[in-house]
Amino acid sequence: MLLLCRLGAYREAYGNDESSALNLSVHGRTMNSGILEGALFRRKVEMAVINFGSINIDHVYHVEHFVRPGETLASTKYSQLLGGKGANQSIALACAGADVKHVGAIHQSDAAFKQTLIRHGVDCQYMACGETPSGHAIIQVTPSGENAIVLFGGANQTITDATVRKALSDTTSADWVLTQNETSSIADILSQAKEKGLKVAFNPAPMSESVKSLPLECVDLLIVNETEAAAITGKDEFEDIISWFKENWKHGEVILTMGKDGVMMLRKSGDIIKVDAFTVDAVDTTAAGDCFIGYFLSAYSNHTDAKQALVRGCAASAIAVTREGAAQSIPQQKEVDRFLAKHAR
Repeated sequence: MLLLCRLGAYREAYGNDESSALNLSVHGRTMNSGILEGALFRRKVEMAVINFGSINIDHVYHVEHFVRPGETLASTKYSQLLGGKGANQSIALACAGADVKHVGAIHQSDAAFKQTLIRHGVDCQYMACGETPSGHAIIQVTPSGENAIVLFGGANQTITDATVRKALSDTTSADWVLTQNETSSIADILSQAKEKGLKVAFNPAPMSESVKSLPLECVDLLIVNETEAAAITGKDEFEDIISWFKENWKHGEVILTMGKDGVMMLRKSGDIIKVDAFTVDAVDTTAAGDCFIGYFLSAYSNHTDAKQALVRGCAASAIAVTREGAAQSIPQQKEVDRFLAKHAR
């Protein structure tokens, strides 16, 4: 990489001590050479992903079956973990090698979870710690690894128009914006990102009727599961869903995640790419979709071939479902590399 060569030459001329650190401009963003030699320096620095995402405290209950109406059910295990689709996706992006900035909020008493994100390599300069209770989730997990989730938005609903403007003030045309449907000001996020000429990826989960009123024309990449796709299109049959997107989503691309059946990507060209899921013994599927999104977007935003990016996302997701927890289940790059080498297609 050219950046490596130039920094290497600098080190030869000026030495390796911290006082000789050099400020470099990479795609319009000033970066210190000492920082570049850390986590960011070891990967290809081209762009950033600004993730406007939820941060939840997950209360995870392992149960024999999902609680039925009127039933009181004892859990076999309990744990409290960092979660939220936004936090999970930021960690997955960072683990995959992306330069990711997380924009969100938690209660000040939960500041330790911010440190967890930082330890994973997530830039948290736009993450607020305030007085609004943190978002949280009540998660039931069955022996087969399936989950059912109840959400409380809390501090995730405190993102404002001003928050969006500030977070997007230091961006370049190469950057991507990612968001889900668990925070406030989503319309502002989509429209302001597009006004600045940024690429926008939107994962409308959890799905709600309000999604249809958002400026979806600003979305370059829509990432949905089958339930979300049916709600957006108003269609029930798989073939009808695909036909609707081909006819009504010509401004962008669509990724349809299908669980054990893999993923499908509808390109702007009209081409369709299908990638099968890897066969593994699932333990917990809580963060499977988030892990896929982080690994896929990290690769795709850096101009990796779409099919290769999909395969990499599927591999990371396959590893994640063999582990318990949400953020805790997300693999490192080396683990994904080893998995792909073992399961070569």
